[in-house]
Amino acid sequence: MSGDTEAVIETERLGRRFGDFVAVRDLSLRVDRGEIFGVLGPNGAGKSTTIRMLCGILTPSTGSGRVVGYDLRRDAERIKARIGYMTQRFSLYEDLTVQENLLFYAGLYGVPWRRRRKRVDEVIGSAGLLDRRRQLAGTLSGGWKQRVALASATIHEPPLLFLDEPTAGVDPVSRRGFWEQIHELASGGTTVLLTTHYMDEAERCHRLAFIFGGRLLGVGRPDEVVAARHLRAIEVEVEAELARSHAALEVLRHLPHVEDVAPYGHVMRVTLRDADDPVTLVKQTLEAQGLTIIRAAEAHVTVEDAFVSTVKAEESEHRRDGAAS
Repeated sequence: MSGDTEAVIETERLGRRFGDFVAVRDLSLRVDRGEIFGVLGPNGAGKSTTIRMLCGILTPSTGSGRVVGYDLRRDAERIKARIGYMTQRFSLYEDLTVQENLLFYAGLYGVPWRRRRKRVDEVIGSAGLLDRRRQLAGTLSGGWKQRVALASATIHEPPLLFLDEPTAGVDPVSRRGFWEQIHELASGGTTVLLTTHYMDEAERCHRLAFIFGGRLLGVGRPDEVVAARHLRAIEVEVEAELARSHAALEVLRHLPHVEDVAPYGHVMRVTLRDADDPVTLVKQTLEAQGLTIIRAAEAHVTVEDAFVSTVKAEESEHRRDGAAS
């Protein structure tokens, strides 16, 4: 983002402890207005704790920060009034209709009465809920519940929206429609911070942050975080029975420079780091195992490749530190 944009989230060495356990440490982060910012990390990495601090739900143990112009420590209640928050378990009242749910949340978020019904009509229209406005929320499918949940979280037009694993368990068509709504919100100036386990979704973000062990490992555009790992990917199709293919996978995993090997049907995907001629290395290794190579070629390196590489490197470093101590 350009240097003259407005920061909606700014933190400086933010941290949170639970007794002796450090869930988040030294988190320095900036998210700008209108940005879709993705936070990726394995389970237990500190993603949800980070969001709860930024929402004003948890008080930081260390560090400082400002969210939507307010101080995290002093102005938690003001922050809560200025944000939207949605998770995969967002609570809809299943015995109320779509319209009744939206009216309820509009009141909960303090939308003025004279503006409330007009605002409900607006979000029903923009979310494509016109034909379902009088349907009980409990009878909706997962994708339609997700639309109502997003409409409820944005009914008060917050400048900042938090999405914590918002598309878990939702079908691919509904996920695509959901992302169209997210980009439409961002184009209107809403800032979105989200966590996700879907790597194709991560690539739809303007910028990403990798978190592991409560620490920020890297921040940048999807192409930047991929480039930072210096990876190359090879896809190889071999002619062999399953047992021999599995044995070849194990051999590849122990090669120098190899970060990851994964089977995709009849294709092996090999990710390597700092390798000069990865195609030749992989082909020669497999041919030495007596396998016939049908096809071998470089492939696009993805955010998932970079994420797996980053996490494995951190886990390896933790093991070395543990052994040294």
